[in-house]
Order: sequence, then structure tokens, then C-alpha cells
Amino acid sequence: MAISVRGKNLEITPALKDYVEKRVKKVTKYFDKTGDIAVILKVVKGHHQVEVTVPVDGILLRGEESTSDMYASIDQVMDKIEKQIEKHKTKLAKKFRGGGFRADVASSVVVPEVEEEGIIVRTKKFAVKPMDSEEAVMQMNLMNHDFFMFLNTETEQVNLVYRRKDGQFGLLEPEF
Repeated sequence: MAISVRGKNLEITPALKDYVEKRVKKVTKYFDKTGDIAVILKVVKGHHQVEVTVPVDGILLRGEESTSDMYASIDQVMDKIEKQIEKHKTKLAKKFRGGGFRADVASSVVVPEVEEEGIIVRTKKFAVKPMDSEEAVMQMNLMNHDFFMFLNTETEQVNLVYRRKDGQFGLLEPEF
């Protein structure tokens, strides 16, 4: 497992890199083996944003936080990832039934007020129409939604476009 720390509009000092690595290693105690962890630190309009992605045997743990202080953002994003692990520890234990997830470690961590599991309250079926990603963004905007699922004419796979917190758009593509 390697920890990649990158900066955008920010110089990564050795102290900052050490702090990130120290905080990220705390999450690895829950798993026997993790993939390469990516951490992106950036400054946007005076806000210090941190994005952390932890790949673990086919699943991705991801967190993003933004505050006025980089160290506070790092702490908050790592707390968020620990809360995700605690919240989903039963599901993770089932997925890693053959080993790899340390449920005993997750049980010993005290995480304040973990929300209940989400309950699906509505199911909606609709035709997935072939189009390119630009047309999908237009359709999403016309419907005044934050996401839109479509059949990508370029890849012939079901994709999803979504509106990001920063107002830009994202595209989710399946990976097999």
C-alpha cells in the first residue's frame, strides 16, 4: 500500500505530507490489505479541500472535506471515512467473509452518532436512452435534476452524469 499525496494550488511540505500519512494509516488498521491510497490537497478560493480515496478489494471508500484550515480538513475527511467504515461494518464483514476486514477493530472505535442505514422509499423505472454525455447534461438541466442516467453512445454502457458541489459536472462509468 502506497499513499499518494498531491497538491493543487498548494506546495506539499514534508510536515503536511507526514501528517496526511499518519492520519491515513489509521484507516488501514481496519483492513489486512488496501490498494494505493490517493490524497488530493487543494486550495480553492481560500478554502482548503481534501479528497481521500481508499481502494479495498473492489470497494472504494471516499471522502471530501473543505474548511478554512488544511489540517482541520484532513482531520474531518478521515473522521468521515472512519464513520463510513463504522456505519457499514456489518456489510463490510460479510463482503470480506474470507478475511481482510477487521470487524473487531471497527467495533472498538467510538464514532459519535452513526446514522441509520438508508432505506429505499421509492423505486422508479425509466427507459435509458442512447445519447452522448453532453446531451445527457442538457437533459439533466432541462429536468432540473442533479443526476441523469443514460446509455452512452460512445461506450455502449449505462453511464450517469451528475452535478458536483463546485457546480461542474461529473460522469460515472462502470468498470468491470
